[in-house]
Amino acid sequence: MMFRCPFALAICLFVSLCEPQSLKGQDNLQPQGRIGQQIAPFQVKDYRGTEFELDDLRDSKLVVVAFLGTECPLVELYGQRLQKLSDQYADQGVSLIGINSNAQDNVTEISAFMRKHAISFTMLKDTGNRIADQFGAQRTPEVFVLDAQRAIQYRGRIDDQFGIGYQRTKTQVNYLNIAIDELLAGKGISQPITDAVGCQIGRIKQPKADAEITWCNQIVRILQHRCVACHREGEIGPFALTDYEEVAGWAEMIEEVVRENRMPPWNANPDHGSFANAAHLSDEEKKSIYQWVAVGAPQGDIADLPAAPEFVSGWQLPKQPDYIASITEQPFSVKADGTISYQYFTVDPGFSEDKWISAAQLLPSNHRVVHHILALVVPPGEEYDDIGELEGFLVGYVPGLFVKPFPAGMAKRINAGSKLVFQVHYTPIGSEQTDQSRLGLVFADPEEITHEVITTSGIQQKLRIPPHDDAYKVQAKSHRPLDGALLLGFMPHMHLRGKSFRYEARIPGIEQDEILLDVPRYDFNWQHSYRLATPREMPIGTSVRIFAEFDNSENNFHNPDPSATVRWGDQTYEEMMIGYFDIAVPMKDEIRKYATKTLIQAQRIIDGFDRNGDGKVNIDEVPRRTKSQFEKFDRNGDGEVFAREAAAAISK
Repeated sequence: MMFRCPFALAICLFVSLCEPQSLKGQDNLQPQGRIGQQIAPFQVKDYRGTEFELDDLRDSKLVVVAFLGTECPLVELYGQRLQKLSDQYADQGVSLIGINSNAQDNVTEISAFMRKHAISFTMLKDTGNRIADQFGAQRTPEVFVLDAQRAIQYRGRIDDQFGIGYQRTKTQVNYLNIAIDELLAGKGISQPITDAVGCQIGRIKQPKADAEITWCNQIVRILQHRCVACHREGEIGPFALTDYEEVAGWAEMIEEVVRENRMPPWNANPDHGSFANAAHLSDEEKKSIYQWVAVGAPQGDIADLPAAPEFVSGWQLPKQPDYIASITEQPFSVKADGTISYQYFTVDPGFSEDKWISAAQLLPSNHRVVHHILALVVPPGEEYDDIGELEGFLVGYVPGLFVKPFPAGMAKRINAGSKLVFQVHYTPIGSEQTDQSRLGLVFADPEEITHEVITTSGIQQKLRIPPHDDAYKVQAKSHRPLDGALLLGFMPHMHLRGKSFRYEARIPGIEQDEILLDVPRYDFNWQHSYRLATPREMPIGTSVRIFAEFDNSENNFHNPDPSATVRWGDQTYEEMMIGYFDIAVPMKDEIRKYATKTLIQAQRIIDGFDRNGDGKVNIDEVPRRTKSQFEKFDRNGDGEVFAREAAAAISK
């Protein structure tokens, strides 16, 4: 299968926001927030407008203060966990309060957040971030434990399950619980400071009045071009980047993820290949963002605002879909915790004639719990097990995968009578959820089709990754002949231990293999589709070679078990190495006459005899006892056989 990863989440799109600032020691802290600092009594209203005073909790032995935001991905994961902790310790004299200090979060949004996560503990609105300043709080979620004298005895993270782009299957260290238990037992806290992992608190700003760079004259244009496709209402981004007040609240966070190249997500080495869907910012765009934040994120003159981009409502497709199918008849129930096996659903679209697909999109109704969906076409008379996951691929979904139509005249074909099989990977997020994902298809006019698009691959299933090996290398090559086809793009796929991925072309007559795509830092959270800016013709005899490297060491934070020997398998704790790529075969090309299985069989024959790796078999490479068979394959009598000739011979 493809797209097997545990960190499901539309959340994934801004989990990259959650880089911690170091709090390794007291010297790294502001004067506020030091261990032992006594918090002065404060008075503030909760999100409903009710007055609250810290002295209201005078009878509590301990007070846990959690700084939260309504849209931070990590807060989404910890909301109900904090509620359970509040309930757990309530009878032991421990009170928990939440504080929202974000300038961009209003009371209506806080109220919706409380209902969504079934939170009943007190939630305060820290207008002007005065309380956050007193605590020295920097991130959400960041927690503080105050003793009976209301002095800070612990600050940092809740536990170690969630980190920067990774999610452990279970919590290993419950830092907050340990701190509470030790204080209740009259002991000193064994680890009073941990790194807070989360989003920066959106503090109030003092924008420079005469700033050269403003939201209206530059920043909004950058975000429209690079970010808004995902960060808009109803899309995968956990919050929209279309409104000034909202964006200004996230300004420091945006600068941080841009400066550290975590956003926009794009993993391709710029030295190799040009891609139509490249998502990286230019140096000039980055500089503009840094300067804007440095002068307080000014709004500027609204007369400078450009027109808002137009999108197809609910879809990334170029138009409303011609065909929409729900993957399940009823919403699928996703449990709060644990592991959910991959779910398989079959849909009969009822196509009585061949359909040509120029664009397709899988659309979860609940991005937070869907990590991937894979859609396969099963032709009439065949079963899913016969097709497997290497052929029949129609479209996939993972967080960050942008939908882009095929070039004009190119489309995938769904044969009449075919069925659609969907494989869905759901990931619990701590609360019960439902999802009813959909498939949208845009049809192309058959009379306008010049090339049939086919997703093929190279695959290496013979994996045996040793324990603690941080550089386990494997390789594979395309299992289907590419003779005369146009290369359109790539989709590399590995699991949690994936480290790097590279595609190379071996072209007959050229000594040096050409790097087509290089992903030096593979990230399983961002399994991109890399669409070439210009389709690339593959000369006869060309093969695509694929190289991958795995990190099974403890230095890989994604790694669930560095001590395990890892083999091929469907689950995320196992591994895969598949180099998917799209090719476009001319409609008039004779290679299209042969079934996929025949083509693959022909390529395997060529690979078995091709000793010099030039993509063909010469008469000198054939053993003497089989030379008599060579002429049956060498249809044009030129003394060499390519895959297309072998396919024709097999077909006959």
